[in-house]
Amino acid sequence: MSKAAELANLIGNINAGGGGVNRNVIINGAMNVAQRGTSSTGIGGSSGYFTCDRWLIAQSGDGRLTMTQDSSVPTGKGFANSIKLDCTTADTSIAASEFLQIVQKIEGQNLQSIGKGTSDAKPITVSFYVKANAAFNFVCELNDLDNTRHISKLFSTTTDWVKHEITFPADTTGAFDNDNAASLNLTFWLHAGSTYSGGTLNTASFASTTNANRAAGVSSFYSSTDNNFFITGVQLEVGQNPTEFEHEPFERTLEKCQRYFFKWSVDATSLGAGIYYANNQVLGYHKYPRTMRASPTMANSGAGCIYAYTQGTFRTQDSGPVHDNIGTDSLRWNFNVSVNGTVGDGAYIQLPASQYIQGDAEL
Repeated sequence: MSKAAELANLIGNINAGGGGVNRNVIINGAMNVAQRGTSSTGIGGSSGYFTCDRWLIAQSGDGRLTMTQDSSVPTGKGFANSIKLDCTTADTSIAASEFLQIVQKIEGQNLQSIGKGTSDAKPITVSFYVKANAAFNFVCELNDLDNTRHISKLFSTTTDWVKHEITFPADTTGAFDNDNAASLNLTFWLHAGSTYSGGTLNTASFASTTNANRAAGVSSFYSSTDNNFFITGVQLEVGQNPTEFEHEPFERTLEKCQRYFFKWSVDATSLGAGIYYANNQVLGYHKYPRTMRASPTMANSGAGCIYAYTQGTFRTQDSGPVHDNIGTDSLRWNFNVSVNGTVGDGAYIQLPASQYIQGDAEL
């Protein structure tokens, strides 16, 4: 796209109520942040967040894959990372209810500029780069969760990076809720049984969701263990004109991701100060990296995941809880230690090597 065309598209989107800074509704579209890790193997049979933040692998069936944060990217576009999926177990006998999706769930309060469900509703443009080991037809879907409406478009892959720019028409039916719950899923379908692919792809306009029409015509990523799939540069913006991907500083993307998930590990050893409330009980306060979407579900690596350093001695967390009073901004450390201290003594709360504590407020 020429600079003149890019400027014209951006101005057009601004006039339509989009464009400008922060025009990309997608978080971590350049796949730069991967707090959970850069590789996960044996994924299959159930859904979850495995590597790159905010990107859900949703699936059901017998196929298995490896997901990695990869360094293969389109040249000259400013990207350093992509998501790569490798098929490790094929599934050529596709049951009706099977599916494989890459999904980003979007809060309703981040979608209000679209004006969906009003007479001023605006088109939505999705753009992204993909490649694969062969030619496939996959599906990009917008799924309105608040009003059970959707629209889908096919896109193709080659062995080289290809940019797709897909404009979805405005929908004057069904407004997005203005809250912190999931209102819209951006879904990439890579495999689907007849429950989701047995009808006719709904491409013309948003319509009441009919499962059979969501992924009709989709190829199967699980057709062979030779298969792979790469994606990066995902952008969703208001308006009918695709613009170049909006790159942002890494720390800004990380801040956005930490609204949904954070992980303290050996790379973030210090967890703050505390005090002995009882001989074997330490209390402390910790503020999250960012205010979270909702009070997170906390998890840790088990007994001994935390310790108190007092008077030159490490006192390791014993069995039992690690934290309580969990809110959207902070929590209270509350744990028993294996060796008693003195009530009123201060403590420096740390993580031992190879241990972790994490908070999850994903949609």
